Amino acid sequence: MQDAYSKENSMEPTPVLYIGNVAVRNRVLLAPMAGVTDAPFRRLVSQLGAGLVISEMTASDALIAGRRNAVLRTEGQGTGTHVVQLAGCEPHWMAEGARIAEGSGAKIIDINMGCPAKHVANRQSGSALMRDLDHALSLIEATVGAVAVPVTLKMRLGWDERSINAPELARRAQDTGVRMITVHARTRRQFYTGAADWALVRAVKDRISVPLVINGDIRSFDDADAAFNASGADAVMVGRAAQGRPWFPGQLASYLESGRCEPAPPLATQFALIIALYEEMLAHHGLRIGLRHARKHLGWALDAAAATGGVARETLKRWRGTVLTGETPADVRARLAQAYDAFACGAAA
Repeated sequence: MQDAYSKENSMEPTPVLYIGNVAVRNRVLLAPMAGVTDAPFRRLVSQLGAGLVISEMTASDALIAGRRNAVLRTEGQGTGTHVVQLAGCEPHWMAEGARIAEGSGAKIIDINMGCPAKHVANRQSGSALMRDLDHALSLIEATVGAVAVPVTLKMRLGWDERSINAPELARRAQDTGVRMITVHARTRRQFYTGAADWALVRAVKDRISVPLVINGDIRSFDDADAAFNASGADAVMVGRAAQGRPWFPGQLASYLESGRCEPAPPLATQFALIIALYEEMLAHHGLRIGLRHARKHLGWALDAAAATGGVARETLKRWRGTVLTGETPADVRARLAQAYDAFACGAAA
């Protein structure tokens, strides 16, 4: 999957961040995103220079049961330091899930206490755990005690604006043995609406000595600077801004080290990246699921390509419809090539 662009951006610098005894090569992490950060996508983002990539959230009980989708989510070959994020509401199952993940090669276990989705929160997992910190700590304690690798924690500011308890949870989690804290700077009630309040995360930094990662609304180089300044965080985590732009975390890492703002790669490089990702997704998920799963990535890639080429909204909409209705891999590849050719012609015009 690597070309000259990715090789240039995947050189190994001196580590600038440690999670326990695990060295991280830079200060930019890829967020775990359900249905997005599968192994092929994580491999690509890692090869393009992200410091650390985290698996999709995986239910601990599903992993223990050996369900195929859970096992696939925890695959980490070629993704750099292998990080598995687990979710659950029972200490025993979290501990057992962590043992299985560690046994399969995970070098870090991340606990999800930030997912706002109703089907997760209604099962008293994810961000719902921030409503009962004693119970949340019992899950953390069980997970930390089950494995030899570092355990990290991802959370939100709190359940709602009246219960901003991230500083307390972070301190107690650190005291229980968690080696890094990530805070998405929104409450659960906000979901992904409104603006992330990076300044509120400063109170978390003041309560802990382990590395702090800031997450939420980091879409540009300027956003990263502002998030660091407001929060005092040690690293940033990029989520939706990497959708269709797998190169962005690596570019951001380079910017933080050198101060150089790199443009999006040329359309020819973007095309090569999405074609390689498409092929890997089909192989990873199987043809039936892979075709459906890859569509959102193709759509995001077209959005990014249109932005690079300065393509009009109506032109993008037309090509999106053409590519995303392809019924076979060969059809999709051909239509995608035509779309990128059209975008390139439009940019040159």
